[in-house]
Amino acid sequence: MEKGEISLNDIDSEKLHEHFSFKVDIGQNPLRIDKFLMLRIENATRNKIQKAALNGSIRVNDLPVKSSYKVKGGEVIKVLFNRPPHENLLIPEKMKIDVVYEDDELIVVNKPPNIVVHPGHGNYSGTLINGLLYHFERLPKNSNNRPGLVHRIDKDTSGLIVVAKTEQAMVDLSKQFYEKKSKRKYIALVWGDLKSEEGKIEGSIGRNPKNRLQMKVFQDDSKGKKAVTHFKVIERFGYVTLIECQLETGRTHQIRTHMKFFGHTIFNDERYGGNKILKGTTFSKYKKFVENCFIVMPRQALHAKSLGFIHPTLKKPIEFNSPIPDDMKSVLDKWRNYAFHKKLN
Repeated sequence: MEKGEISLNDIDSEKLHEHFSFKVDIGQNPLRIDKFLMLRIENATRNKIQKAALNGSIRVNDLPVKSSYKVKGGEVIKVLFNRPPHENLLIPEKMKIDVVYEDDELIVVNKPPNIVVHPGHGNYSGTLINGLLYHFERLPKNSNNRPGLVHRIDKDTSGLIVVAKTEQAMVDLSKQFYEKKSKRKYIALVWGDLKSEEGKIEGSIGRNPKNRLQMKVFQDDSKGKKAVTHFKVIERFGYVTLIECQLETGRTHQIRTHMKFFGHTIFNDERYGGNKILKGTTFSKYKKFVENCFIVMPRQALHAKSLGFIHPTLKKPIEFNSPIPDDMKSVLDKWRNYAFHKKLN
């Protein structure tokens, strides 16, 4: 038995359920497994990870290890517990849902900010899926065993999402999204004054090896998946710019990652550093103004404004639009007013 490993004889033989799985990147420098997992599991603490290791819940290549074990490139790490993952215990919950369109095949929903689409680590209830299951007894499962989901948007991103109600709709819509036939446009407020009126950002997106809660653009295509975002300027406010983004692909955090890579991080995007003043003056009055904007809209300024696809049974294109939500509208009005008075001075 290697240093850092735990004997299987010390562990209860009760059936364990896999909660997390990671493959360590080739070239990873030796790193304590508790630190490795803290960078990859949201809301995890070193104390929780160390307790899990003591219980034999952390495995490397199927062998339990201590929290001091140093991971190496190519190893497979799993976190297991004697209960099923909470996200598998889908409980219907009464929830108000803003249904934009519904027929026998599908539903189009306008998701407000601060609502998670599906249960996951740290968010086991109050998700859109919990609410949909209250209104619809049966929804088809996708390849990840999630009811009705064809695609998703982030917790603090507002806007449109389509949900399948039948197996046929699930297969057809999933294929359209996979083959890039759907049309998705977002509105985003980003830091800085873009040089061009429109353009295209290309760059493969994968997990950031230094912070697994973030995505990152890689020049090496083997480290990520191809991603393409088209953008055009809608309105300029000097230190920030309102843009429209159209997705050619649909990667996790695609717009957020691409805009940071492009040098124009989304306004108030905490995970990617947009919740700091990235452009502007050093005047305290300006600092207070930006902080007030953060208070009015305590999330990234990103809204899924329009969604289009071919109806799975009618076989005709349909498209839906969603108004900019009040919190984002208020911040845009503040910046519009700020830019106007700046010009006068």
